[in-house]
Amino acid sequence: MISSRERILRHFKSTTETQPLSSVTLPHLFDPRPYQSVSWSQCSSHKRAVLIWHRRAGKDKFCLNYLIDRAWRQVGGYYYIFPTYSQGKKAIWEGRDKTGFPFLGHFPDNIILTKNQTELKIILTNGSMIRIVGSDNIDALMGTSPIGVIFSEYSLQSPKAWDYIRPILAENGGWAIFNGTPRGKNHLYDLYNYALEHPDDWYASLLTVDDTQSISTSDIALEKLEMSEDIFLQEYYCSFSKGQDGSWYGKYLSAVELDGRITNVPYDPYTKVDTFWDLGVGDATSIIFAQRIGQEIHIIDYYESNGQGLDHYARLLEDKRYNYGNHYAPHDIKVRVLTQGARTRLEIARDLGIHFLVVPDFSIYEGIEITRSLFHRFWFDETKCKYFLKCLLNYCKRYSEQYNVYSDQPLHNWASNGADAFRMLGISYSSRHEATSADDLAWQEQRYRRYPT
Repeated sequence: MISSRERILRHFKSTTETQPLSSVTLPHLFDPRPYQSVSWSQCSSHKRAVLIWHRRAGKDKFCLNYLIDRAWRQVGGYYYIFPTYSQGKKAIWEGRDKTGFPFLGHFPDNIILTKNQTELKIILTNGSMIRIVGSDNIDALMGTSPIGVIFSEYSLQSPKAWDYIRPILAENGGWAIFNGTPRGKNHLYDLYNYALEHPDDWYASLLTVDDTQSISTSDIALEKLEMSEDIFLQEYYCSFSKGQDGSWYGKYLSAVELDGRITNVPYDPYTKVDTFWDLGVGDATSIIFAQRIGQEIHIIDYYESNGQGLDHYARLLEDKRYNYGNHYAPHDIKVRVLTQGARTRLEIARDLGIHFLVVPDFSIYEGIEITRSLFHRFWFDETKCKYFLKCLLNYCKRYSEQYNVYSDQPLHNWASNGADAFRMLGISYSSRHEATSADDLAWQEQRYRRYPT
């Protein structure tokens, strides 16, 4: 007996043999639910869309099929972006729905020219290219000009990925869809509200389990019994009120916001500006600019970039023209760089005019605790520190699905860079700890070589 899928493919094959590919309608191996059909139509008439749908609403199945359809209709490059490469591989390349049907099975066999397992890339017979990538490696997005992009679980992604993609789509007239469930009032929340305010250009869809009626009331009742009320409301009723689950600094930031300490924080030219660094090798380098005004700690500026040498940051310091005090760096700045003549980055920075103090090497957990103890003193500039505040809100504990608990170790994601620099600030400004200068470190190393222990 021939399955319905096989009948569709046989008809498609006979059609493509007699007509040009551009005139052939793609057979959809996908039966959209009513609310998905509405969104399909709306996405087709808008260049931008935000889909905030409850858990198990079929976000990725819908988005993948929409992407396949558009890639067949218009030849070009298309990205399906997840928070990480491994998540994309698991969800799409290896993923199956609740019936066991593989997600890649939604590609009709006759439209696939090549399939690359390593790059998670599919080339269609009409010349379109579809890639599954992770926003944790923005460099992987460079060098191509996509005309269609899906951001899956955007609340867990670095907003810098959209900053990179947006001007490309603006230039080539491409489209983008963002999907996800809420994780507090972060960049997905901001984007959803922006979409609501610009209905001519953006389509915004927020669907709770009551809206879709795609899950039985008995299943929902069971889910409610097994979840906390906050998580249940977040996952099935798309509530933004809970905040990022497992956030190290979330509740402290809420208190700061309630106190009105996220506001315009001007630079005081008569007070020294200290900088606090997280020096990336494979990751981004982050710099916090702060001033101590009495007992208050004013965080007036933040900068983050990727793939730059120390000379870039030396020029940045000059361009900002602040009245600098101390520059603080983590202990790994003492590691020697083979490509730089086996010199340390501490030595390279000193040659560039940046004289770092090295922050004591506390454990990550100790550093976080020290930093949290200073929150009553922090003020943040709401404009220059906007991205940095998102980093702090989204800096979370690592979650174990096997044991259903959070560990005392942070999840390493896009938010880690700013949070690590913040930890340097907390340790350095704690009155109990002192950083070490480059001269003192050189003396200690010389003494160690003369009198080894």
